[in-house]
Formats: sequence, structure tokens, C-alpha cells
Amino acid sequence: MKQGKPVITVVMVALAVALAIYFGFYVFDTFNDPFSTALVYNYTVNDSAEADGLLVREEQVISSQEGIVELTRSEGEKVGVGQTVAMVYRDSQAQDDQAALEALNQEIALLQYAATESGDVESAAKLDEEILQAVVELRASAALDDYSQLEDQVLEVKSQVLKRGYTYGEGLTSEDLSARLQDLKNQRSALSSQSAAATTKITASQSGIFSSLVDGYETVVTPQNVFQLTPSSLEGLLDGDGVTSGNGLGKLICGYRWYFAATLPVDVTERMREGGTAQVRFSGDFTQDVDMTVEQIGQEENGEQVVVFSSDKYLARTTLLRSQSVEIIFDSWSGLRIPKEALRMETYTYKDEETGEEKEGSRLGVYVLLGGKAEFKTVKVITEGSDYYVVEATSTTSGALRAGDEVITRATGLYDGQLLEF
Repeated sequence: MKQGKPVITVVMVALAVALAIYFGFYVFDTFNDPFSTALVYNYTVNDSAEADGLLVREEQVISSQEGIVELTRSEGEKVGVGQTVAMVYRDSQAQDDQAALEALNQEIALLQYAATESGDVESAAKLDEEILQAVVELRASAALDDYSQLEDQVLEVKSQVLKRGYTYGEGLTSEDLSARLQDLKNQRSALSSQSAAATTKITASQSGIFSSLVDGYETVVTPQNVFQLTPSSLEGLLDGDGVTSGNGLGKLICGYRWYFAATLPVDVTERMREGGTAQVRFSGDFTQDVDMTVEQIGQEENGEQVVVFSSDKYLARTTLLRSQSVEIIFDSWSGLRIPKEALRMETYTYKDEETGEEKEGSRLGVYVLLGGKAEFKTVKVITEGSDYYVVEATSTTSGALRAGDEVITRATGLYDGQLLEF
């Protein structure tokens, strides 16, 4: 044991020497570096509160049926009373028959158009222009990766090309057109009789906005009972209590107003008033700031209250939303973000215009590195965070502080116009 003590002593001394060398190098490097800088950038600070809640709407579920379902409406599309929202086919043959029937209807319409056209040069030029326009629209959508109207746009291009071919390109006489038209009508009549028994149309019993999402909340929480929610009952709904899997081929969102119920602490709800307006920021698939009406601030429960907001905007864009995390924004400040170390209070000398005497004043600003020199730029503090200020420039001239400027955060003996060595 005694022989081990000198070894331990040597190890401890070696560690102490190594640490001393490390810290000595760090201090030397720090003082040897004449200054440090940081970039200025645009920044927005919000006075806000986060909340979780549910979107509530007047929704009518469209019952599903046996067979192959083909939706005929897109998400968020307006539907009138009696309009078709889906086709249900008994089997794949019935689906194929319907596709063939639609193709026949299109070809019949094209032939009827060709039979009524005069075939002059002006009409041909008009058709060429329509073909070009249809192709341009299709190309533009593809360039933007917007395929929401892809099927309709492709059909439009095909339709215009076929119309051009029937009318001017195939050299058909009026007798040829009439014969072909009658033949197609006979085919359509036979196919219609065959597919009628195997195809069912699902129509809208009332007007609304179509959505293919059925999640089970449609009958659990409604515009009628949303005002009875408490913090505990809303939490249960968010966890899915009492909500069964949705069963339906889609739904109609009726009315024009939608609601958002969220639980907030009392110190947040105290800043709101019923009938007032609140800015609610949604994110994710629906990134939007929505000015919503504060419909109701519910009863307090364990320091929390359910607040019901409502809006009559963006209904068609929120059809797929239900449980959402949002930000309630009370105030917002935008400006230039700088580190706190960069802000300086400097004294300067100026001449009094009335007396002509030289006086001293103070100004708040930052030193900016420009062309190897330190240039002082005055600013006004808007707000602050833990390690930064949000400021605005006090001047609109070319010498004002701007995003992208390099502010000096650490240096010794700085003055305006000082030449800095790298």
C-alpha cells in the first residue's frame, strides 16, 4: 500500500498540469481573438398560449353500402341537394360497364359537336387554341405538383383532340357522322339497360361540403353539445373515450360555421372575453392564422376552462382536421434579432443648435463589422428573450441596421470607425 501512494501522487500532479495547460490555452486563445460577431436576422416574437382541442361541425354521415364504391366528389367539394356523391357497383363488371358508358357519352357529345360545325378555318383555329390552352393548364399543374384536377385536365385535353379529329381530321361526310352517331346511341341504350340494375347512385339529401373522412366524432360532439363540454370531458374526447370507428363512405358538412373547443388555464382565459376575437394559429396540414370568435368561456375546473371558438371561413379546407394543437396569439412583435452581448449604450458629443455649445448624450445601438471597421448603428429595443433582443433600426437610411449585418458581440475598446484586425 505504501508503494502505491507515490504513483497516485504523480498521476494527480500530471492531471493538474494537464488541466492547467488546457485552461491556459483557452484563456490565451480567448484574449488573442480580438473580437467575435453574430449575424442579424428577422425575427418575430409572439405573446401566445398553446392548447389542444377538437374541431366540431354539423356533419351528416353517408351510410356505406355493399359493393364497389366509387366516390364522385373530391375532398372539400360543395354538393347540392340531389347531386351524386358516389356510385356503388355490384361487381367489377358493373364498374367496367359504367366506365364504358361514360366514354360513349363523351364520344356522342363530340360527334354531335362535329355534326353542327361548319368546318371553316376560323373554327379550326379556335379548336387549336383550345387544345393548346388545355395542354398548358395540364403542364402548369404538373410543374406545381398539383394533381387535384389531373383526371379532369387529362380528359379535357383528350376531348379537345378528339373533337379536332372528328371535325377536321378524319374527312368524314355528314352521312358518316350521322351513321356513327346513331350506332353509338344504340350502344349506349343497350349498355344503360344492362348496367342500371347493377349500379346504385348515392345522392346528397341536403347541401353541404363533402368529406371522405368519417372518424366517429360526427355524432359524439356536435355544435349543439359542444357548449356543455368541461375540461375533463374534452380530455376524454381527445383520448377517444366513447368514440367508435367511423362507418360510412363519407359525410356532408352542413351549415357555414365550424367550432374549435380547447382547454386553457384560467390565467389565459382571463385575457379573453365572450364575443371577442382571438387569433388562432393552426399548423401541420392546415397552416393558417384564423381570426375566430370567442363563443363561450366555460366553467372553471381545476384551474382550467373550455373555450369554444368559431369561424365561418376555411370550412372547405378543414374537412380532414379533428384533434388539433394550436397557438392562441395575443400579441406579436417583429424586428431584428441580436444577441444581448451586442447591445451597447454609448456616449457621444453633439452641438446644441440653440446655444452652439458642445454637449454629451447617450445612444443605444450596436457595432457592425463593415469593411474591416466597426460602425455604430442606433437601434430601439422592441422586446427581449432570455439571451436576445428584438430591435428595430431608428433610421431608414443606407446606414441603418439590417438583416444580414454582422454585429460585434465581444471586443475591447470599441469606437466608431475603429479598424479591426483579424
